[in-house]
Amino acid sequence: MNRLNSFHQMLSNFFLKHIPNRSHYSTNTIKAYRDSFLLLFQHHKAFKHQPISAITFETIDREYLQGFLSWLEHEKTYSRNSINLRLAAIHAFYRYVQSYAPEYSACCQIIFSVKSRKITILPMKYLTIKAIQCLLELPNLNTADGIRDLALLTLLYDSGARVQEIVDLSFGDLRFEKPGTVRITGKGSKTRIIPIMPQTLDILNTYVKSCRCASKNTSMKAPLFFNKSHRKLTRAGIAYILQKYIEKGRCIKPELFPNKVSPQMLRHSKAMHLLEAGVNLVYIRDFLGHSSVLTTEVYAKANPEIKRKVIETASKDVLPNEHYSIEEKQEMMDWLKNFV
Repeated sequence: MNRLNSFHQMLSNFFLKHIPNRSHYSTNTIKAYRDSFLLLFQHHKAFKHQPISAITFETIDREYLQGFLSWLEHEKTYSRNSINLRLAAIHAFYRYVQSYAPEYSACCQIIFSVKSRKITILPMKYLTIKAIQCLLELPNLNTADGIRDLALLTLLYDSGARVQEIVDLSFGDLRFEKPGTVRITGKGSKTRIIPIMPQTLDILNTYVKSCRCASKNTSMKAPLFFNKSHRKLTRAGIAYILQKYIEKGRCIKPELFPNKVSPQMLRHSKAMHLLEAGVNLVYIRDFLGHSSVLTTEVYAKANPEIKRKVIETASKDVLPNEHYSIEEKQEMMDWLKNFV
């Protein structure tokens, strides 16, 4: 393999041969990996003043990579999460290189030594049940957009699906006979069947009937949610629709809605409401499509009330029964006050 061109040959093989044969790479992940290297090339041209073809494995050392990450942070003002995503893409490529070109193992180890940025774990945000109820009362059912928006927001919450999973839904993914279900295709093209509430099913039925009355394409493969151009809604489009109703809801009950609500927050809300209702974490894991229950545990950690109930339940059979009288308790409290 030509040493000058080996980097580009390996990179081409990574995107054209390796990734397409790996089912766990989602479309969004592939796009994110591609964009990471486009940014790397942009950085190289700006600071090295060299053509991209000049990049070799020897070019990208620890100092070079650290400079690239700093450029993303200070020039591009990327968040630490986004920077870590770009670094993860580069690490994935070098893991591939290490497997197929052992002669570059030393270069790979240098890249692996660059660690992800530490991020501050923020409290998980979610909407209360009252907020969800208020939100779903806002769409105007006298308009086609309102009927669609209610179906979209209801399914987004009730299914606990990721926004991309909602984007990718087709009419054929719905089972309208009771009990209703929706077939979700998640990360790694893994599918799961999610039960939906009868109320949600009724709303979806109304939406589908309105589409048919308007002579819109409702074939099994047609996108379930689409815009006025009959193209499927994008992630940005769904976020825009949600934010529109959040702003309306804030005008009515500002205490229920934060300034910014993302589609992901509806997924978090569903998970928290299931947890508060006493549903086992294992079932919530399968419902959300998590690969590990460890990922799902973040919901339990985020809710102090859940923690309190778990501790009380666990302590009930462990702690000894109380045997102090009221008088003895008062004497103890008086003693502690005097002692302190």
